[in-house]
Amino acid sequence: MTSDPSGGGNGLDGRDETANERADRNWEELLQELRVMQTGTQILTGFLLAVAFQPRFTDMDALQRDLYVVLVALAAVATILALAPVGMHRALFGRRRKPELVRIAARIVRIDLVVIGALTIGVTTLIIDFTVNRVAGIIALIAALVLVTALWAALPRIMRGSAHARGAATE
Repeated sequence: MTSDPSGGGNGLDGRDETANERADRNWEELLQELRVMQTGTQILTGFLLAVAFQPRFTDMDALQRDLYVVLVALAAVATILALAPVGMHRALFGRRRKPELVRIAARIVRIDLVVIGALTIGVTTLIIDFTVNRVAGIIALIAALVLVTALWAALPRIMRGSAHARGAATE
C-alpha cells in the first residue's frame, strides 16, 4: 500500500490499514476503555448511593455532606460522559461518520478520565475523612491527587517523550 497522509495505511506505526480500518480499530479500542471506565464508575456510584441509606449518614458534618453531593454529581457526569459515545454511535450508525465519531469520542473519554479521577480522589477523601478524621482525609486527598496525576498524566507524558527521543536517536 502507498503512503497516505490522511492516516490510513501510512506505515508510520507499522500498520497497513485504510482510514476506515483504522477508525474501526480505534473505535473498538475506545469501547474497551469505556467498558473499564464504566465498571469503575458503576462501583463508585453504587457505593455513593448506598451511603445515603446507611444509619451513620446523618453523622456526617456539613463539609462531608457537601462533598458527598458533589461526588454524586460527578458520578452522574461520569456516567453520562461514558455513555455519550455509545449514544452518538447509535445516532450516526450507517452514516459513514466513524472517523469523526472516533475523534470526538476520544475527547469525551479524556474528559471522563478527569471526572473519574476527581470522583476517585473525592470518594477516597470522604471515606478517610469520615472514618478517621479531617487531617487524615486531607492527607488522603493529597496522596490520591499525586498518585492520579503521576499515573494518568505524568507517566504517559514521560513515555511519549522517551518514545520520541528513541525515534530521534534512530534517525
